[in-house]
Amino acid sequence: MNPLIACPKCRAWLLEDVFNRPDMAPCPSCGTPLQIEVFPALFRKLNPGASAQPVMVEGESSCFYHPQKKAVVPCAGCGRFLCALCDCEFGGEHLCPACLETGKSKGKIQALDNQRTRYDSIALGLVVLPMLIFYFTIITAPMALYVAIRYWKAPRSLVQRSRLRFILAVFLALLQITGWTTFFIVLATRHS
Repeated sequence: MNPLIACPKCRAWLLEDVFNRPDMAPCPSCGTPLQIEVFPALFRKLNPGASAQPVMVEGESSCFYHPQKKAVVPCAGCGRFLCALCDCEFGGEHLCPACLETGKSKGKIQALDNQRTRYDSIALGLVVLPMLIFYFTIITAPMALYVAIRYWKAPRSLVQRSRLRFILAVFLALLQITGWTTFFIVLATRHS
């Protein structure tokens, strides 16, 4: 089989043994933990002379979305019969596209990432924005340092980004903490 999907971190091509697994699987090249769900039709071998799916015959159930196609499984969410094309296997359950979309929009499917917190932007914002009113940095610099260290290995945005924002946030936070420490030491030695 030809690889079709690349690792979002190292851009190496992934083979089918990392797809549709219930747990995180490491990228064969860089080791980044991945969980990739793809439609089962991606793996189906096409026979040049055969149709993609069997057509309905007497006494069989048809797909809710494609009445001319044979149903292979019921949806775990709504019970509709689905053909192999409409079957979305997710977390060990077979779902129809409508239930998958409903789970995404209403947050009913916990394992489905609907959004990600961008901790690198939070850490950088905690360091840069309070510089407008410098006195706030005494509180926000340690907070930014904590966020940058705590969420260093958290899944980043689905859009490819580097850790440059984290590094910049740590540098600026340490610079501000050093400045405040120096200020308090100078202040303490003047009064002594």
